[in-house]
Amino acid sequence: WVCMNPGRLHLAAPHQKIPLFLKKFAAGSISGALGSIAGNPFDVLKTRLMTAEDAAKRSIVSVAKELHTAQGVLGFYRGIDSNIARAMVLNGTMMACYDTSKEIVIKLTRLSNSQLATQFLSAIVAGFCITCTVSPFDMVRTRLMNQPSDTKIYNNVIDCCAKLVKNEGLSTLWRGFMPIWMRFAPTTTMQLVIFEQFRVLMGMQPI
Repeated sequence: WVCMNPGRLHLAAPHQKIPLFLKKFAAGSISGALGSIAGNPFDVLKTRLMTAEDAAKRSIVSVAKELHTAQGVLGFYRGIDSNIARAMVLNGTMMACYDTSKEIVIKLTRLSNSQLATQFLSAIVAGFCITCTVSPFDMVRTRLMNQPSDTKIYNNVIDCCAKLVKNEGLSTLWRGFMPIWMRFAPTTTMQLVIFEQFRVLMGMQPI
């Protein structure tokens, strides 16, 4: 979020002859990639805790020590390629679709850019779009992170995606679509609406 708006303003400069939707997508993608690099170790730990058989008796510290002993520092960056790809698609989709949806909502309803209803409706649309684009990355990321430490089933994102489609069918990439949407819809709406309202309270213009 910190990197997104400066990137968006730079890409929107007059000399940048890029379609507006792509500028918004690129700004969101860059911020998503940077955030993913910083947060990947915590994501790996979260995934391992969620899938551990004795998760109720484990702590994040014990899981981190075990992971470091077995795989070293690189273990915390397992699945980093899929995580970065997911974050870029998620944030790029969020910002591009949110901005575009906002323009459509304003045009159809004549609501102002700063009104809560405009932001709420636009955020709901963005949440649905995110679910459509991110679901495959969620599936690939989970499979990569949950590989046994002593067996390498998938080599990288592309290999994992190809094997999933070949062995389980294309629809596997969107397995669990509804639960994912039910998670993204409220989260995206709250994030965007609260972010917008804070900007107004701080005397800044809405996105």
